[in-house]
Amino acid sequence: MSLDFDSARLSNPYLKSEHEEWRTQVRRFFDREVIPYAEEWDEEGCIPETLWPKAAEIGILGLGYPERYGGIEEDIDIWHQMILNEELARIGVGGISATLMVHGIALPPLVNYASDALKDEVIPPILRGHKRISLAVTEPSTGSDVAQLQTTARLEGGYYVVNGSKMYITGGMNANWFTTAVRTGGSGASGISTLLIPSDLPGVSRKLLDRKQGWWCSDTATIYFDNVIVPKENLIGMENNGFGVIMTNFNSERLAMAAGMEAFSRVCLEDAVQWSRNRKTFGKRLCDHQVIRHKIAEMKQRINAANAYLQAVCAQVDQGFENAGDIALLKVQCSQTMEFCAREAMQILGGMGYMRGSRIERIYREVRVNAIGGGSEEIMRDLAARQFGL
Repeated sequence: MSLDFDSARLSNPYLKSEHEEWRTQVRRFFDREVIPYAEEWDEEGCIPETLWPKAAEIGILGLGYPERYGGIEEDIDIWHQMILNEELARIGVGGISATLMVHGIALPPLVNYASDALKDEVIPPILRGHKRISLAVTEPSTGSDVAQLQTTARLEGGYYVVNGSKMYITGGMNANWFTTAVRTGGSGASGISTLLIPSDLPGVSRKLLDRKQGWWCSDTATIYFDNVIVPKENLIGMENNGFGVIMTNFNSERLAMAAGMEAFSRVCLEDAVQWSRNRKTFGKRLCDHQVIRHKIAEMKQRINAANAYLQAVCAQVDQGFENAGDIALLKVQCSQTMEFCAREAMQILGGMGYMRGSRIERIYREVRVNAIGGGSEEIMRDLAARQFGL
């Protein structure tokens, strides 16, 4: 066994030939269109506009979405989604996957709850890669505690007047629409609604957040709403029922993040093993030193555990048994595995791992955004405990 990205993955009894064909197609696309330029894009802090239509053309953007809007839905299951998340992680630049696929957290509320008119207007151009959409929930004073958000939407006749701000919005600088959580009622979760807010409306402004530890090529932004007039028809779901709209979206986001983090861990393992076989110290290869072999063995041990848990949870979801507690704990398991493998790979590569230009250096910087984004480890554990009746 070579302990590369593919061989380090446990055998998956649920995968069929069509899944492997999808993996081959996606990997060929990333090898040709993304990986040769990934480091350059990360350093420049942006991704070329041409990538979205190219990704749409081979089905990456439309995977799992209704065909009436230009998606690919027939015979698509959770394993196609997980393979895509793995292959995105294999690039080794988290900002690319975060921005290219940000519609994955912003679009499902529209698909599931919006009016037909909104769906027809918004979904097709996004799946073609011609327009963008971002999810705007987090605020300067409200992170995981969504029920306490402060951005207001006051109904006046046929319009909502929106005031407030959103922070750490992935893809926010270039989004054409924001799927936005707003307060339309009283305090707590029961007063929250979800609005689709076009970014070109008067009163919408944004500020780039570019001084980040990781995700350099992701256009993260703060969004400001100053007396923004939004048509009542842009309400997603029922008024004061937006908390449920947002919450049902989190399970799929966390599952996707878990798959990505498990795959990032295998990237770390692959690069560490390769380096340990080529690098010599004290007259022998690094991998001939017992302490290095033990580091690699423990990386593989933890990856096995994360991968087995990932397969088990995905199988449950595929069979219609979605357990929010297990998904939350899976995210914690995978973030801790990623953190451990990034640290150990950095130790094995030594000074080379510290230098910009390696996948290890980038992944090491992006551990925290994965551990915190979508729900921090502490929040995930508490959510799981409550789901299990504690």
